[in-house]
Amino acid sequence: MKIVSWNCNGALRKKHDAIDRLEPDLLIVQECEDPERSTKAYQSWAGNYLWRGDDKNKGIGVFARSELALTRLEWQDDGLQLFLPCNVNDQFVLLAVWTKHANSPDFRYIGQLWKYMQLHKAEMEGERFLLCGDLNSNKCWDECDRWWNHTDVVREFDEIGIRSIYHNSTGEAQGVETRPTLYHRRNTSKPYHVDYMFASFNLYNECHIDVGVRADWLDLSDHMPLMLTIIH
Repeated sequence: MKIVSWNCNGALRKKHDAIDRLEPDLLIVQECEDPERSTKAYQSWAGNYLWRGDDKNKGIGVFARSELALTRLEWQDDGLQLFLPCNVNDQFVLLAVWTKHANSPDFRYIGQLWKYMQLHKAEMEGERFLLCGDLNSNKCWDECDRWWNHTDVVREFDEIGIRSIYHNSTGEAQGVETRPTLYHRRNTSKPYHVDYMFASFNLYNECHIDVGVRADWLDLSDHMPLMLTIIH
């Protein structure tokens, strides 16, 4: 199965031809519009999908080939943003993520994920579990007076057998990644690694991951897609 995660930077209805060329079986897109409230052409393309968001023009969507069953999971979120959990074909649980500021003075971005983890560790642990998305986070932004830094989230995931596929595959440490996933506001002098795929122990050794290259994607978005192949 080929899985792609991409922050499209809006207007997916005008950009999906580019992502289609990757031939994903499952596509997770941040900052995309709601197909139900968009053009008929976009609705037709979306087909088998789930979507969530407060703004019809910028939410998170999961799009799948017609033969894959998507079942939304009703996990409590207490207003945390933005999470879309679902069961994929009764093969694994997918948590699609786009962490946001969420008008939180303290728990913004990675803090949103940390709080969500506290609610749902039991559902994540022991499952064939996959998290994909834009976390707006990197170890380089850790602050010493927080207990919910990027490093803390990675550690807590590791404690329940969930690891970053990119770091597990490359051997690179958090915070010193050589493959950026973001060129902030398309500025090539501001590269960051902020998009991730985390998987449970019974998935991450079965995966191959790649990162899109700047020359192919920067005209469409400041984010590069992550491309994952589950081998078995």
